[in-house]
Amino acid sequence: MKISAVIPTYNNAAFIAAAVASIRKQTVPVAEIIVVDDGSTDDSEAVVEKITPPVTYIKQPNQGPSAARNTGILAARHDWIAFLDADDQWTPDKIEKQADLIHKYPELVLVAGDMAEIDSEDRLITESVLAKHHLLEKFQKLQGGAIPNALAELVSKNFIPTGTVLVKKKALEESGLFNRAIRFGEDLELWAKIAANHAIACIPEVLMLRRQHGNNATQLTAPLLEDLVRVMQSLRSHASEQLLIQGIDPNRLVAQAYADLGYWHFAQYDLGKARPAFAASLKQRPSKRAFIYWLSCLLPAGIIKALRGVKNLPALLSS
Repeated sequence: MKISAVIPTYNNAAFIAAAVASIRKQTVPVAEIIVVDDGSTDDSEAVVEKITPPVTYIKQPNQGPSAARNTGILAARHDWIAFLDADDQWTPDKIEKQADLIHKYPELVLVAGDMAEIDSEDRLITESVLAKHHLLEKFQKLQGGAIPNALAELVSKNFIPTGTVLVKKKALEESGLFNRAIRFGEDLELWAKIAANHAIACIPEVLMLRRQHGNNATQLTAPLLEDLVRVMQSLRSHASEQLLIQGIDPNRLVAQAYADLGYWHFAQYDLGKARPAFAASLKQRPSKRAFIYWLSCLLPAGIIKALRGVKNLPALLSS
């Protein structure tokens, strides 16, 4: 079993050497490390050139992390691919634990794991992200075995951090690699496509340290929700049959994604964007709540602000 590690980077000169070092410290060696520089304007190239022994370095014009990961996948010489962002780190036994699990369950094509979160000074913020989202016990009970109805689990909550993934290159290629048209949720789309056709697992142990930089959530929420609509539309297109088998209505998935987008714009009093989002939700799968919010968008923003103080606008309007 030979593994290629792919590190996409953009202006992470301060952290990339530590990321590579965490791969080099693995108790089971990684055969190849590929750094894809996605148009960095800092001294990332100079930092990578000083790393010994040298890694494979590819520089390309800035196209986003999906394109950078895809470049690394296509350049990889081995059958298994692992990912690590340039500002994150693996725990020393990550690959060993994943390789042991794959040897135990050879049907697995993707193995992920838990992660902890650290700040820019390497101080621990979150001990276990799975525990934070109340998922740790669920995966502990599986003891590393294939996840039942993994596709349904993923569309409910994306439990797979990209930096913990070890996956067969063939499965990535068959699923179309990372979708460059989606900026937020492109990982969920790819993992779900793989889970629709293959066995996957999640090790309930921390395999990665993810660095938190404190991005502005308000600025990112609308684009994230817009991309979530695209993700659910893609999964409906590619995996409707599997979703239905696992008890998930594909149309409801898309309708809920549109509704979530509508709720966000409504909360920002951007009624011009909220109303078409609710209309799109109703077109996919009618719901009373989305319909009430769609009607509410006809009211002046001042009245909506007053009504929101009641904290139960749908119930008030439907009474």
